Amino acid sequence: MAAPPMIPPAAAPGFLAEHGWAGAEIRPLAGDASFRRYFRVHAGDGRTAVLMDAPPEHEDVGPFLRVAGHLLDRGFSPPRPLAVDRGIGLLLLEDFGDDRVTPLLQRKPERELAIYETAVDMLARLAMQPAPTDLGPYDEAAMEREVGLFTEFYCPALDIDAEAGGFLANWGRIWTGIIEEVANDPVLVLRDYHADNLMVLPDRAELGLLDFQDALAGHRAYDLVSLLQDARREVPAELEAAMFDRFVAAAGIADPVRFRAEYEILGAQRNTKILGIFTRLWKRDGKPHYLPLLPRVWGYLERNLVHPALAPVAAWFDANVPPDKRGEAWRKGSAA
Repeated sequence: MAAPPMIPPAAAPGFLAEHGWAGAEIRPLAGDASFRRYFRVHAGDGRTAVLMDAPPEHEDVGPFLRVAGHLLDRGFSPPRPLAVDRGIGLLLLEDFGDDRVTPLLQRKPERELAIYETAVDMLARLAMQPAPTDLGPYDEAAMEREVGLFTEFYCPALDIDAEAGGFLANWGRIWTGIIEEVANDPVLVLRDYHADNLMVLPDRAELGLLDFQDALAGHRAYDLVSLLQDARREVPAELEAAMFDRFVAAAGIADPVRFRAEYEILGAQRNTKILGIFTRLWKRDGKPHYLPLLPRVWGYLERNLVHPALAPVAAWFDANVPPDKRGEAWRKGSAA
């Protein structure tokens, strides 16, 4: 699947004109790992907005709009929809500007602690509210499907003859408690809550939220581990520890020891999934720029696997994935 070119869709000028943006200039802004593309729209009077192009044959904007509405109703800051045409897959959205957390912290590292405190406090607020009733569950089937990407894509790419049946069976042994909590007391899980999807907004204390259309009803620890074990940005270990403690206090977690085990299990699940996804993006979709992130993800995963709660899964990795197929191993394979 080649990335779609960053050319505005033919329907964009008419869509904009219909909604009060006639003659606006459309400039490329970003693409992502899906078929979605983003453009910044510049009107002659100085207004700006973001145009999301989500081709309806590949993308459904309904989940984005539903989750955005839920977040807005509860005082969070997703981009407000300004105009929508679901038939052609075009959305005009509030423009949050360019202060994405990752590049901003490269320029202003002294703001790291304050920004992460805000991000964690926002998660704690979400964790104390029930999930929307129309969300699908982040249940065992979803988690199993995701970790299965490791044996489906990563292992073949590095010529690992892995035993997939035992892999899934061992995961099933460790996440029973998590699955029960998701069934009985789920919260909104945005699923890609990390620095690249958070925006610093000049007129608001909270951070702007991006890329939440795949949200599910899941476990409180998932988005926390997504933030603190960030595939795209190194989070210092001491910051991770401090923010974990901050979340436990702010969200009123009754059993921190159990929650730590759940955090490590979901960290391992997420990091295993990411290894599979990034390899798929390389091998299947022709996007090798994700590969340099794999060593960091491996580092997180190997830290997760040290926790006693992950012993069955750690044993599988020890038996099936040798050290020379981890970490920097992608460099050799990517040259093939």
